[in-house]
Amino acid sequence: MTQTIINITPKDYKSEVKPTWCPGCGDFGVLNAALRGLANLKLATDQTVVVSGIGCSSRFPHFMKTFGFHSVHGRALPVAQGLKMSRPDLNVIAVGGDGDFFSIGAGHLIHAALRNIDITVIVMDNEIYGLTKGQTSPTSPHGHVTKSTPYGLLASQFNPIATALSLNVSFVARGYSAKPKDLAVLIEQGIKHKGFSFIQVLSPCPTFYNTFDAWDEAITPISEEHNRSNKGEAFNLAMETEKQFTGIFYEEERLTMDQAA
Repeated sequence: MTQTIINITPKDYKSEVKPTWCPGCGDFGVLNAALRGLANLKLATDQTVVVSGIGCSSRFPHFMKTFGFHSVHGRALPVAQGLKMSRPDLNVIAVGGDGDFFSIGAGHLIHAALRNIDITVIVMDNEIYGLTKGQTSPTSPHGHVTKSTPYGLLASQFNPIATALSLNVSFVARGYSAKPKDLAVLIEQGIKHKGFSFIQVLSPCPTFYNTFDAWDEAITPISEEHNRSNKGEAFNLAMETEKQFTGIFYEEERLTMDQAA
């Protein structure tokens, strides 16, 4: 019998629900990259689950043909971890925004990272609260003026990559929504990595804080000579303020929590 080879394309992972993001939103690029990544890995839709919290980016599961769980604000990680521990055969991806993961959900990020459970986290970071109309988020720059900070933000800017490295995350990467092909590769590598994978995606909000021009100029791919097992070198890249390095900062293979039990 001749075996039929089925060509899987990104469209096979796209649901019939049309994205409801604002025109030009960076999250379109992230969705495009995720669909590409899943197609390249040929992951079965009934063996893949996308878990989200609350926010613009957390609408993600509705636009994919995989299983999805739209949880409550900041709680994507507890749901994703519980799902992976009860069903280790599934591919589990947690998605959300900078507010969801770095503000109300920050405590969960710490413990999920230390446990090294085999899930992939994609954080769409626009440095603003988009769903609630443009207030500052943990990643907003110091001095940023919004409706909630008319005299400028007094708090320091949160550094997602440096924080992930300090939490001993076993796969740390950054992508850019305007480069979906490169981002798709990072998502593929994050899913294939056995352990907690953290991918920060710079995903501009053209409605409340349009950072496209600034990030287009600042984006700098990490050199191929970079040693991904050197955490000190990764920290140096993470602390760079003039450039936004993209690529894999750090990668380490070690036992996941269920393997260590």
